[in-house]
Amino acid sequence: MKVLVIGADGQLGTDVCRVFDDAEVCRAGLSSGDVQLDIAIEADVRKLLDRIRPQFVVNTAAFHNVPKCEEEPEAAYAVNAIGAKNLAVSCHEAGARLIHVSTDYVFGNGGTRAYVETDREAPLNTYGASKLAGEHLIAAECENHCIVRGSGLYGAAPCKAKGGKNFVQLMLFLAAERGEVKVVTDEIVSPTYTVDLAKQIRVIAERAEPGLYHATSDGECSWFDFARCIFDETGTEVNLLPATGADFPSPVKRPDFSILDNKHLRDQGLDVMPHWREALRAYLQVIGSSK
Repeated sequence: MKVLVIGADGQLGTDVCRVFDDAEVCRAGLSSGDVQLDIAIEADVRKLLDRIRPQFVVNTAAFHNVPKCEEEPEAAYAVNAIGAKNLAVSCHEAGARLIHVSTDYVFGNGGTRAYVETDREAPLNTYGASKLAGEHLIAAECENHCIVRGSGLYGAAPCKAKGGKNFVQLMLFLAAERGEVKVVTDEIVSPTYTVDLAKQIRVIAERAEPGLYHATSDGECSWFDFARCIFDETGTEVNLLPATGADFPSPVKRPDFSILDNKHLRDQGLDVMPHWREALRAYLQVIGSSK
C-alpha cells in the first residue's frame, strides 16, 4: 500500500504518517518531508502524483491561521479551495482515493444540536468559506473522495499556525507564567486529539464509502470546561476565570456552537472516536503532563 500524506510535517499530518507506518508513505510538506509541495501549483501536484501513483492521498495541508485568512483571502482560497481542487483532479486522473481534512468552521452561529453531514453550512469567516469551497470542488472533480471534518485539534507535534502551542499547551504555559487564565464559556466545541483523528482517517481511507464525514471526539464542552479539565488532570493550581467572546475583541467571527455528529461513520459502523476526556488523558500521558 502506498500513501501520500500532504502536510506531513504538521500537527495532524505527523500522526497520520505514524498510523500508516506499515505502508509505503511519501511525506509531502511545504518546507520539509520526502518531497516539497505547494498544492496551489497544479503542475507540481500532477507531476508528483504521476510519479508516485499512490493508492491513498491524505491531505492535511491548509491555510488555517484564521485571522491571517481574513487579511490574505486570496492566499487562503489558493490553498484551501484551488489547492483542494488540484488534488482532486490529479487523484481522479491517477486513480487514487483522496481523503481531505476539513473543519467545523463551515458552520455558523445559532446551533442547538450537533450538526450532521446533511445540515446546511453557513461559514462566518474566510477560513470556513474557503474550506467549504474546497469541499465542493473536491466533490465535483473526484468521485473517489472522503471529506473528513474535524474540530478543535491538538496533538504532540507543534501547531505552526498557533506559534507552536496547541490549546492544551497554551493553557499550561499561561498557568505557569501568570497563575491566572481567562477562558471563554460561550464557544462550545468537541476537542479532538490528532492521534484519534489519524486512526479514524485510516479507517475511512480503507473501509468507508465515498462522501462527507464528521470525525470528532465524542461529547461537547466549552473552552472554559476544557481548560478546567486540563488543569484538573494535570494537578495545576491556577485561578481560572470565566469570560465571553466579547472579552477578547477580534475582527474574526467564530461559531459559538460547532459540535459535529459523526453520523455517517456511525451508520457504517466505523466510528472509532473516543470521548474528549478520555482523549485528553491519553494525550497528557504522551507528553508527560498527567498527574
